Parts: sequence; C-alpha cells; structure tokens
Amino acid sequence: MESPATEADLMAFLQDLGIETETVRHEPVFTVEEAQEHRGELAGGHCKCLFVRDKKKRRALIVVDENRRVDLAGLAEQTGLGRLSFGSADSLKAMLGVVPGSVTPFALVNARVTDGGEPPLMVVLDAAMLGHALLHYHPLHNAATTAIAPDDLLRFIRACGYEPLIVDMDA
Repeated sequence: MESPATEADLMAFLQDLGIETETVRHEPVFTVEEAQEHRGELAGGHCKCLFVRDKKKRRALIVVDENRRVDLAGLAEQTGLGRLSFGSADSLKAMLGVVPGSVTPFALVNARVTDGGEPPLMVVLDAAMLGHALLHYHPLHNAATTAIAPDDLLRFIRACGYEPLIVDMDA
C-alpha cells in the first residue's frame, strides 16, 4: 500500500460520493469505555470494529454495535470462515492503513478494490446496528468520531469494492 489515506482524503472521497458526515473531535480513545467517556452525547449507534482472521489467513472486518458481545465461533459459522482470532497490528496496518484503537469501516478507503478484483477481506456488518438513524466510527484515527447514515455507509463500502455480509448476530 502506498501512504494510507488521511482524514482529509477520506472526507474528499465521501464528498465525491455525495455522502454527508459530521465529525466531532475528542481525546484519543482506545477502548469502548474511553470512547463513551470522551465523545460526549452523540445521537445514534456507536460501533466497534474487529479485524480478525482464520487459520487460512482469510481476513474479515467485523462491524458491530459497541455494546454487542461478539461470539467469534458463532460468527465463523455464519460467515463460512474457520476459527477466528484477532489479526496482528502489522497485518491491520498493511491491509487497512490503521492501527489498533482506530479500526473503522472507513479504513476500506485504504483497501479499495478496482477493476473487479478480489477483495482482500470480508466485511461483516451487524444487522441490528444498521437500524440506527446514524452510525459513529473513527475517521482513520481515534481522536474523532464521524457520523454517517447506514445507507451511506453501505454506499461507501460498495464504492470501495466490497459487498458487505449483513449478519443477524442474535440468530
């Protein structure tokens, strides 16, 4: 990967797609608990993202509501992946251009698939999360939170060359 996109690059890409967002600045946060403490009152769904892999080194970006407990074994079964474990920080940086604590679906801007190529990872979205009017993610770093409408998130993901798998994690 060439140099990873900056927040400004991301916002320009979103603007080119006609997607409106709103970003709030805060102290850098590394956990859901820290985010809850520092982000203030933002209406909508707050989310967490997990970068995982299976033994065959197939990777996935899992995007869920911040309060959801993720059953990796159940998720592996639902997605057709093998036993899941967390991807390394080096792999995360190489593939998505972000560091732990900043994992976000917006990082797909750094792993765009063009010319019908094969996506390097699976994107899995929590169906319940998509029920919120707004969703909140880091804009490639953990010192801000960006709000986006669920339909616009899906449009962004598809513009990056991915077809997200929407999973009912309560099933």
